Amino acid sequence: MKKYCFGIDVGGTTVKMGFFETSGKLIDKWEINTNTDNYGENILADICDAMDRELAKQEVSLDDIEGVGIGLPGPITADGTVIQCVNLGWGTFNVEEKLSSMYHGIKVKAGNDANVAALGEAWQGGGKDFNSLVMITLGTGVGGGIIIDGKILTGATGGAGEVGHMHVAYDETDFCNCGRKGCLEQKASATGIVKEAKRYMERTDAPTKMRDFANITAKDVFDLAKDGDEGALAVVDEMSKYLGLAMAHIAVVVNPDAFIIGGGVSKAGQFLLDSVKVKYRESCFGPCGEAALRLATLGNDAGMYGAAAQIVL
Repeated sequence: MKKYCFGIDVGGTTVKMGFFETSGKLIDKWEINTNTDNYGENILADICDAMDRELAKQEVSLDDIEGVGIGLPGPITADGTVIQCVNLGWGTFNVEEKLSSMYHGIKVKAGNDANVAALGEAWQGGGKDFNSLVMITLGTGVGGGIIIDGKILTGATGGAGEVGHMHVAYDETDFCNCGRKGCLEQKASATGIVKEAKRYMERTDAPTKMRDFANITAKDVFDLAKDGDEGALAVVDEMSKYLGLAMAHIAVVVNPDAFIIGGGVSKAGQFLLDSVKVKYRESCFGPCGEAALRLATLGNDAGMYGAAAQIVL
């Protein structure tokens, strides 16, 4: 294997770019703007220009580059076909073939951004010690990625790992952004935690410091729960119940070595893991109960690492 590779994480606003040794060492990282004008027709060209500038800066020949890995915000099939990246303005086309043809015929491997982030954590992050894992990202929404024997589980149409839209709450009356009701995202995301906090305060007069906040956040809820606030503890318990249930459903299908929890909500740290672990073990099939729970460690760099890992692993 050659010494270097690129890891590219394409978002709707910025493209995070990393120059790596194939050993896993990050040499340099930077960002460029995501130009979505004209249906994103210049995004790949801008990436190529940025890689050329980096090679010149590092005084590295293209002959020493193993390939380019790229993560994208949309479904990607196993052959590298992107199926409508709405945030980029893209339709359906084979991004691996397109980028390779634009960049000297170099090897290119593409994946969904959440799946790629999971691979990054498996390669050099919180999941480094495990062969198979499921990463769950708790942010504004809930994303996920599944790694089996060191490889991304993509699924037939690129939809594997979309755990945020697993149906877990049968009594939910509000609609999820996907158009259905009762998705995990409605219960375990930062948005869902805030909604549950408001529901708690509406249905009970019990004292809670959550009432002191004009615009309470998920972080506020966890901070109060850590201080023993009964209302906040009830909200965290509810969130943990649904997340643990979803993990139990996942475990009987893929039986991972570990679950890696990332995203902004994961900043609640070990307190979150301890709460979820109890609910998971209450719900899961016995042989699956020993799966480890770990926090993600790569933060916003996980996508870059995972993109590069697609080339290396």
